[in-house]
Amino acid sequence: FSVDFNGLDEVMEGKMRPGHFNGVVQVVSRLFDLVRPTRAYFGEKDFQQLAIIQHMVERSSMAERFQDIKIIPCPIVREESGLALSSRNERLSDQEKATAVAISQTLFASLEWAKTVSVTEVQQRVIDSINAIEGLEVEYYEIVDKTTLQPTTTFHNAIGCITVYCGPVRLIDNIQY
Repeated sequence: FSVDFNGLDEVMEGKMRPGHFNGVVQVVSRLFDLVRPTRAYFGEKDFQQLAIIQHMVERSSMAERFQDIKIIPCPIVREESGLALSSRNERLSDQEKATAVAISQTLFASLEWAKTVSVTEVQQRVIDSINAIEGLEVEYYEIVDKTTLQPTTTFHNAIGCITVYCGPVRLIDNIQY
């Protein structure tokens, strides 16, 4: 079972976890075949997964099969602290949870940085700022075009996607520029 994702699966999560999105598409396509929905809701927190599912439904070799399904993106839900909600947050100690808030705080700060410095500089500032915090380690932070998920040099139609280890827990988040 393989789908041509037009490069959407070769960056970020796909690069770190080869074959992951083939599995996602297998599960989701089987679910769609069984349930036959007209709408399906996917969170923007896992933006790359959302893009892959949208591609599957709208532009892949399976598009005709799923032509009656509309994918509805759902905004990231955040805790009061700003931390993106995730079942993985339950695996964080209270201290790790307090530390993890720096991820969203840094992403929000990057919106201001983006007004005065380049994409490359914003990327580096985000990575350096988060890595400077004990207990956090950036796996990747990419600023990409929201449509192609390919690296971009402009903030137009861009999204910054990040994966950070907080202790042993792998957390994802993003910010739209």
